[in-house]
Amino acid sequence: MKNEIKLSEQSKTFIENLRVYLFSSRKNSDEIEEIIQELENHLHEAEKRGKPIEKIIGKSPKEYMETISNEMAIDYRTWFKYIFLIIIGSFSITIIRDVLEGELSYSILEIIGNLVITAIFFFSVLKGFKYISTMKQSNWKQIGILLPIVMLPGALFFGLIFLNRTVDTPIINFGNTASVIIGIITVLFIIGMSLWAKTWILIVVVAFISLPGYLLSQTSLPYETQLILESVIMFGGIGIYLLIVTLLEKKKA
Repeated sequence: MKNEIKLSEQSKTFIENLRVYLFSSRKNSDEIEEIIQELENHLHEAEKRGKPIEKIIGKSPKEYMETISNEMAIDYRTWFKYIFLIIIGSFSITIIRDVLEGELSYSILEIIGNLVITAIFFFSVLKGFKYISTMKQSNWKQIGILLPIVMLPGALFFGLIFLNRTVDTPIINFGNTASVIIGIITVLFIIGMSLWAKTWILIVVVAFISLPGYLLSQTSLPYETQLILESVIMFGGIGIYLLIVTLLEKKKA
């Protein structure tokens, strides 16, 4: 069994920041781990001899990260796969909800808009994590940087809904049979993606976004009450799930 290398907190922090930086720079994960392992060994040897971390990485951690990143090729194949999965995953949430409400029907503007918003969100997240990995910041400042990025898709989707109502573009209507088939394929994709990623988060998010509104619509409750309950169940359910996962991870650690 491989012995764990013991490093100072400063070295551990830099190692994790470097991992995030390289991942956000779309480098190959196997190559990242090779570089991380090599750097851990160098830092371990330096610390044993009483040398500061600056002797290995220099006075500017950002410049060191950039140098390492520039020496590595971008893993286009893997990242195209990630982008594809993220795009399909975002559409899956919309499709499941719409299938429950009736036949699928989307305008060209909606389809293109969803693709653009997903791409903007994806690259904004990468840029955000890349930025905070190179700077010494408090947790609150990091939250302040990432929060607008997380909120950005909601604002863009709201704008897309308004734009779709004012701008007429061709509409693609799927019949009942096609909608059911697409719904089944989407469910299988969500299950398969969750098994691949070894996490229930996508299934939980889709369930809390799609099911409350549909189930409440089958009741005799006033429409306004349904909207309030749907929001409470959706955000509350997802929040409780994330809290439970976080607590379990901390317990394992």
